[in-house]
Amino acid sequence: MEFISKSSDETMTFAARIAEACKGNEIILLDGELGAGKTTFTKGFAKALGIEQNVTSPTFTLMKTYSEGRLTLYHFDLYRAESEDDVEELGFRDYFEAGGVCIIEWNKFTDFPRKPIKINFDYCGDSARKIVTEGL
Repeated sequence: MEFISKSSDETMTFAARIAEACKGNEIILLDGELGAGKTTFTKGFAKALGIEQNVTSPTFTLMKTYSEGRLTLYHFDLYRAESEDDVEELGFRDYFEAGGVCIIEWNKFTDFPRKPIKINFDYCGDSARKIVTEGL
C-alpha cells in the first residue's frame, strides 16, 4: 500500500488506521531518513491506541513502554545501536512475544518470530512524504 502524506496530521491519521487493525504481537519496522515522519507516525499510532502520554523518540534510552492504551506499545529507536548484538544483549527480543505492539525505528534485527510490517518513509516534495507499507 502506498500513501502520500502532506502533513503531520495526515501521517498521524494514516498511523491510526493501522493501529485500529492491530490485535497484539505485531512488529512494525519504520524506515526512512531523519525527520521523514517515523516518530510522527508512532505518535498517531499511540494516540489511536488510547495512549495519552507524550510520545517521544527514545533515542538515548533505546526503548520506551506505553502501557495505558488498548494495547501496550513498545517503541524502539535503535539509531545509536551499532549492531544486532548490541540490542540482543539488552533482551529486546523478549518484547516480540509480550502481547503488545513493537514499533522499531532504525531496525538492527535480522530475525523475527513472525513477518514484520514494514513501513518506509520517503521525502517527495516540500512537506510531502511517500509512505509505503509491506506486510499488512
